[in-house]
Amino acid sequence: MSESACAAPRRIGFYAGTFDPVTTGHLDVIERAARLVDRLVIGVAKNPGKNPLMPLEERVECVEEALPAIRSRVGGELKVVSFDSLLVEAVKAHGASLIFRGLRVLTDFDYEIQMSGVNRRLAPDIETVFLMASERTQFISSRLVKEIAGYHGDISEFVTPGTQKRLLARLKARAAG
Repeated sequence: MSESACAAPRRIGFYAGTFDPVTTGHLDVIERAARLVDRLVIGVAKNPGKNPLMPLEERVECVEEALPAIRSRVGGELKVVSFDSLLVEAVKAHGASLIFRGLRVLTDFDYEIQMSGVNRRLAPDIETVFLMASERTQFISSRLVKEIAGYHGDISEFVTPGTQKRLLARLKARAAG
């Protein structure tokens, strides 16, 4: 029997979001999910229905900039991709069998359980794994970070320096435009 025939199958997970902007809460889920799989694909959703402040390419860059620190602590493979499809289609396209979702509060659960049920109907072979937000990040949301930044509040605790710089530039451009 060849060595590759004896090797355990690789566990590939997919963590998706709009990441407008990517927060320390998202990064916490990425790090914890990465510990559970051999490869974690972070999918940045185009999601025009959410009317994102930051363009897709910039959101991808913000996630990519945060990954070296996570890689140094966790190891493993981390890959950032953008997608404009149903989540289960993106998951399949990247060979993943697990969808990771972060839960902060009870209202997250209501939405996520509905999405999980639909995804299960569309792709019964893909499992959804819920990770509860850590105590230090459970109150952070992209919407609140944008609101704080819009009122010139300090968001440095909630985003990386690169994300903060990009977000503030976008808000300044929006105010000038």
